[in-house]
Amino acid sequence: MNTKTSAFWMPFTANRKFASQPKMIEGGEGMYYTTEDGRQIIDGTAGLWCCNAGHSRPEIVEAVSSQIKILDYAPSFQLGHPKAFELAERLVALSPATLDHVFFTNSGSESVDTALKIALAYQQIRGKGQKQRLIGREKGYHGTGFGGISVGGLGNNKRFFGTALPTDHLPHTLNPENAFSRGLPEANKNQLAELEAIVALHDASTIAAVIVEPVVGSAGVIVPPQGYLKKLRALCTAHDILLIFDEVITAFGRIGSAFAAQEFEVLPDIITTAKALTSGVIPMGAVFVSNEIHETFMKGPENAIELFHGYTYSGHPVAAAAALACLDIYEKEKLFKHSKAISSHFEDAAHGLANCANVKDVRNYGLMAAIELNSSPSGVGTRAFEVFNKCFFEKDILVRVTGDVIALSPPLIASEQEITRLFSQLAEAINETA
Repeated sequence: MNTKTSAFWMPFTANRKFASQPKMIEGGEGMYYTTEDGRQIIDGTAGLWCCNAGHSRPEIVEAVSSQIKILDYAPSFQLGHPKAFELAERLVALSPATLDHVFFTNSGSESVDTALKIALAYQQIRGKGQKQRLIGREKGYHGTGFGGISVGGLGNNKRFFGTALPTDHLPHTLNPENAFSRGLPEANKNQLAELEAIVALHDASTIAAVIVEPVVGSAGVIVPPQGYLKKLRALCTAHDILLIFDEVITAFGRIGSAFAAQEFEVLPDIITTAKALTSGVIPMGAVFVSNEIHETFMKGPENAIELFHGYTYSGHPVAAAAALACLDIYEKEKLFKHSKAISSHFEDAAHGLANCANVKDVRNYGLMAAIELNSSPSGVGTRAFEVFNKCFFEKDILVRVTGDVIALSPPLIASEQEITRLFSQLAEAINETA
């Protein structure tokens, strides 16, 4: 292995550990990555929850190449280019009713910070500037911007940086009594009592928004209990609090519908997206906002900037071209329907690992699954990381590890045979590292 590893400070990585045993990927096509030593490994994680259409799709490659030849870059500050407007129209045609406006970003982290800023500004513009408090949830992941880590509920992401915004957090919904549930687990009693307590403590007049992932991804596929999201929507409406769905992971077919909001029949005020918007090819995010929020910003003088926010690469023409080509693939190949169609096989395959060594829980929804292991005596995450290594180096599959959880989220193009192989190889790796 000739690649030097010291110059690149890798994100969310034990860099010294990586340097001692690098895992290098040199190519990708369809469902597979190619490693440095030439092995084909099944991508069981869609990259990082993002490559929903698979890897190196010719249609996206051609769209990106053609766009660079025509227009490589144009700013979105006081200027426009056709691809960004075309993409926005395509996206709102997919989105839940009344979320008819899109603000472009470059990542999930930027989408979350954008959504939070829009929520705070909206409250101020409508004369309720005292509504500044934000509510997240334990175990929630909302990116790594200061807004995202403020509302996020993962301790390691906050520990060294402080909290930049006034926030509270709802309890997570992971209940040991619901272990090995298939799909939505049973509802917990008083599952949203904490929101009522937060409202009673601070008063609803001070709370701007609640942000949650419909299905928690990064903390280990935590599926909402039955009725939880609908009750959350009702409480937010009753207390005049905006509801933000962070769909950076769940949007674009991951759980069988274009958006989790549609899958669970719950209409938030704002939706954040990124990742699968371009199938991971070029960084891009999109924030969907309700007509009511958008119109509130549009009531000032016509020559005034309505929102003092944006990014150099908002609506980048090459990213927009990639996204449009990606949407064409989703539509032409009916990948959202395919995702839903194979989800029962995916569920059966995941729960087939329930009796493997040290398996503590199996959770799933759509094409998302978590295999949670009992902690090793040598520390949290040690056993799962050993499984991760065995999967990569010996079983030719890529899985994701977060603590003691092994998470899986393959591209939507996966076949039943590939899903079977993915879980079969994972079962071997778990048993062999017992």
